[in-house]
Amino acid sequence: MTGAGRAGLQRGVIALTQQNGNKKALITGGAGFIGSHLAERLLKRGDEIFVIDNLWTGKLANIAKIQGNERLHLVVDTILNESIMNELIFKSDCIYHLAAAVGVRNVMDHPVETLEINVKGTETVLRLANRFKKKVFIASTSEIYGKHLEHDLSEDDNRVMGTVKKRRWAYACSKTLDEFLALAYFDEKKLPVVIGRLFNTVGPRQTGRYGMVLPGFVQSALLAKPITVYGDGNQTRSFMHVDDAVGAIIRLMDEPSAEGEIYNIGNNQEVSINDLAQKVKEMTGSNSEIEHIPYEKAYGPGFEDMERRCPNIDKLRAAIGFAPSYDLDGIIQSVIDYYKE
Repeated sequence: MTGAGRAGLQRGVIALTQQNGNKKALITGGAGFIGSHLAERLLKRGDEIFVIDNLWTGKLANIAKIQGNERLHLVVDTILNESIMNELIFKSDCIYHLAAAVGVRNVMDHPVETLEINVKGTETVLRLANRFKKKVFIASTSEIYGKHLEHDLSEDDNRVMGTVKKRRWAYACSKTLDEFLALAYFDEKKLPVVIGRLFNTVGPRQTGRYGMVLPGFVQSALLAKPITVYGDGNQTRSFMHVDDAVGAIIRLMDEPSAEGEIYNIGNNQEVSINDLAQKVKEMTGSNSEIEHIPYEKAYGPGFEDMERRCPNIDKLRAAIGFAPSYDLDGIIQSVIDYYKE
């Protein structure tokens, strides 16, 4: 069987056809928001793509436009299925490891699954990649930095974590362990790895279902529903368009000097959540009210959030000449256009 169009929801490894002259790339979580955009970009340049996704947060609709491509192969299964992962990694040239539990709501509601997929899943990917010495991109997160306030965040900064009693920090700690493990494989086993810390990546196809703020704001504004801001809204974030993120990921994987290194992947244009809500309201022409809800009501007692999250991207710029091509207005407009369709 070739092509995701005929693969449907069949479990197991599909037939893997040989293509000449281009890379074969495995994308874990390839039916997710970022993974599906990455698959499109790699197909466009001629690569053959293998996608594995358990469709927990990923969706077949995300890859609907490329499902009929004969160079796309879909496996609906978990990355914890070692026999399938062994087969896929063996027949791939490189791995983009994006599969993870994502979204604040998801992490708060499913702590066991979050830790299992983020820690055990990454360990499986790295161990099998090392067996066949296949290059790996590890998708990490800006949550690694924790509760920093004083400056933009550089890759070598210390982390400031909350207590283990607060479930909010489980995701950050699981991704921290992923980074330690990846660097250990690089140092001890000489496995080529690249780590990218993604900052609030947004764009078409992202859902607000799991607590992603921008699509949630846009959907509410377009439906004339209240735009819900958690906390006082003075917390700041930096948003990056998915096209910029995917471009940076691919270029880092193509850059030999990036191996064994960690890079912030983000946009350093910072905005408060209050200002973001107001901007969404204005750009959609919405009459929606902006409502503030305490964190405790949204996520339960004792929830902690990060007051500021803005990346220093000097290292990424030096490595691949990176500069974001979307400003905040362009990012918001792309999400508005997507939901209007």
